[in-house]
Amino acid sequence: MNNTTLKVSCLFLILLLTGCNKKDAALPFHVTVSNETVAVNPSGFAPLSATISVVTSAQTKLTIRIAGKHGSASDIVKDFNEMSTTHTVPVLGMYPDFDNTVELIFKNAAGTEGGRKTYTIKTAALPENTYPTITIDKKTSQMADGMILVSYFGYNGNSIPQTPFFFDAFGDIRWYLDFRTSPELSSLFYDNGLERLQNGNFYCGDKYSNKIYEIDLFGKIINTWEMPGFYFHHQVLEKPNGNFILSVTKDGFPTEEDFIIEIDRNTKQIIRTWNLTVCLQNNRRTLWPDVSDWIHVNGLLYDPSDNTIIISGRTQGVIKLDQDNNVVWILGCHKGWGTAGNGRDLKNYLLQPLDRSNEPISDQNILDGNTNHTDFEWNWYQHAVKLKPNGNLMLFDNGGWNRNFSGAGQYSRAVEYEINATNKTVKQIWEFGKSRGTAALSAIVSDVDFLAASNHVIFSPGAVNNGTKYGKIIEVDYTTKEVLFEATLTPVQCFYGITFHRTERLNLYP
Repeated sequence: MNNTTLKVSCLFLILLLTGCNKKDAALPFHVTVSNETVAVNPSGFAPLSATISVVTSAQTKLTIRIAGKHGSASDIVKDFNEMSTTHTVPVLGMYPDFDNTVELIFKNAAGTEGGRKTYTIKTAALPENTYPTITIDKKTSQMADGMILVSYFGYNGNSIPQTPFFFDAFGDIRWYLDFRTSPELSSLFYDNGLERLQNGNFYCGDKYSNKIYEIDLFGKIINTWEMPGFYFHHQVLEKPNGNFILSVTKDGFPTEEDFIIEIDRNTKQIIRTWNLTVCLQNNRRTLWPDVSDWIHVNGLLYDPSDNTIIISGRTQGVIKLDQDNNVVWILGCHKGWGTAGNGRDLKNYLLQPLDRSNEPISDQNILDGNTNHTDFEWNWYQHAVKLKPNGNLMLFDNGGWNRNFSGAGQYSRAVEYEINATNKTVKQIWEFGKSRGTAALSAIVSDVDFLAASNHVIFSPGAVNNGTKYGKIIEVDYTTKEVLFEATLTPVQCFYGITFHRTERLNLYP
């Protein structure tokens, strides 16, 4: 073969290979599916869940769509970005007693679609006479993303565990946990309710087993933490480092609900204890006469700005404590404060209220809580203390039955305070709910949340008794106070008049 022939042959081969590559590149991305398995309620504890397992003919990532009853606005869509040929997809957000349409969409790494597969999944009906009537009073396109997680206290007259659930903007329940057949959680009493961990699972404390539980979205127990020597009540909170702080009662101690402990997530050991009878005044009866349950801690938060904790003591006030159990400040009416168990004068830690012009409010009747200032009201029997991104404190001011020691203020509200720890001052910045009066009055439990991404507030009175017993979830624009979403939950029966303790607006899929 001469050089000319060799060059022509090589050129032909190059063109042939190039042509093949172009032809192959032009082929559409197409996926076929085999080895399909659908498992409804695989754990036995989440009846509106399923898993779909498939093998695909090519490496793909998946998107799942659970079709809603009310058009695309009620669809649940979740993207899974892991590339594989074997997939087990969690199906979350189906309707009860319904032939649910679930669609899998197969894509390559660039996002090009290579096929779809649709499944019809039949679910069981909700347990009879257990869940509330959900009335959507208002919804708008401005409400934040996600559904409402309700840590529900309603029941059907039987001894059943507490049953958290998600409902959507149309009032349909799309997920719930039912632990009646659980060997460990069949008597679950989570008190404040479920919260979401940083890893996407849920967690709660249980009053009967005295454990913290990490639970996945199928209701499967992933991990537990014990608290030897203590009894759980109300709240457990995950710190940014993964440790837990929680409100507890000390075994054998003469008073109750007046200890806080920290548990190391990894070692599962108790690494810190706050004894509130030492740093506070357990004989103050200004708001409540109970000798044993003198403070009734019902909420906790961690302040990373100064490595402190803030506790809500329903019958005392809101108190910031450092890591060595020293009081930093006290938010609450000034009446009745004296000497702490460690001998310190607690009057030195009382916050001084300011008016809107930043002038100190000096009227002793206002300081003591007998009356209100135009610009300022104290917190009464509060719950759900939260920190806003700007460092301000937001809480649910219940009002209770004895606001201003007279019972005249028949309202609950969400309220925001600006606190200057150095100057020991407090200024009221924002409030919502007062104008609702008894229609949103919840003397006990209840929740408030600030949604930083949307600048919205969720105001949730959980134990309203206004002729009928119900709970409210009201989402408002922080700036305008316009109501963007409102729902009323009316239980069949409820525990001590409580419809729910806490609510959260969350995406069902983490």
